[in-house]
Amino acid sequence: MTDKNRTFPLPLSSVVDKPQKKQPVFSPVATPQTATQNARSAAQGGYQAVRQAPAAPSRLHSHALERAQPVPAAAPRQNPLVSDAVRRAMVARVARQGVKDTVVLGALEAVPRHMFMDEALASQAYIDASLPIGHHQTISQPYIVARMIEVMRNGGQLRRVLEIGTGCGYQAAVLSCLAQEVYSIERIKPLHELAKANLRPLRVANLRLHYGDGMLGLPQAAPFDGIILAAAGMEVPPALLEQLAVGGRLVAPVGARTQHLQLVTRLGKAEWASQTLEDCHFVPLRPGTV
Repeated sequence: MTDKNRTFPLPLSSVVDKPQKKQPVFSPVATPQTATQNARSAAQGGYQAVRQAPAAPSRLHSHALERAQPVPAAAPRQNPLVSDAVRRAMVARVARQGVKDTVVLGALEAVPRHMFMDEALASQAYIDASLPIGHHQTISQPYIVARMIEVMRNGGQLRRVLEIGTGCGYQAAVLSCLAQEVYSIERIKPLHELAKANLRPLRVANLRLHYGDGMLGLPQAAPFDGIILAAAGMEVPPALLEQLAVGGRLVAPVGARTQHLQLVTRLGKAEWASQTLEDCHFVPLRPGTV
């Protein structure tokens, strides 16, 4: 039939392939005789048993196996801006600026400054600058921390030290590397709590934090071999002078717009000597608690 002669609808037989007759497939039947013959042929090398290789896993199955394998945890990558090498570089810079006391420099290197700062500022932890810690307060620049401690220590041994203005706790941690006992007072409650949280992982056993008015000092723990202030008043509070041990040294920023470091040494029961050092800039010293 030609296309021209086709009419629709077409009969079903013209569009469906006719099934072809399948030839019967006979499987060999195993009998004792054939088994014996096969064994004899295998012994003579004329017959080899064919083992079917296991099917290769599908792509989907392979992917599932890969996902099932435990993935080793990646090792945490240290931020290069807060590494030990960067901290050592900071200490070397402080030494070039004039701090010569190797014990103080060693304490500065031992304390990780970035742990006392907000995570957003941690990458700036080892630059030589004061940085905000909240509540209109700052963490002092590394040089001034080292310089004030060096002046207070004066190459000697410190048994008991008082810090006025704990802030984030960094300077207190450095002091704990140098003195047998360190007491630190903070007047701002949230900063007092922040310092406790920052210092807790370091487990500093010889450091005591107090919430209170720093201008009143801590008479119950006096006298102190050294007193250091992290805020500037117009003068050194008289209560702190009284709590300084004979032979002890107090270092404080003094002034308003123009400030300088002042060293006070107690010479006797009612005698103190004062010396003006270099210029500086600190937050103001205030009374009371908040």
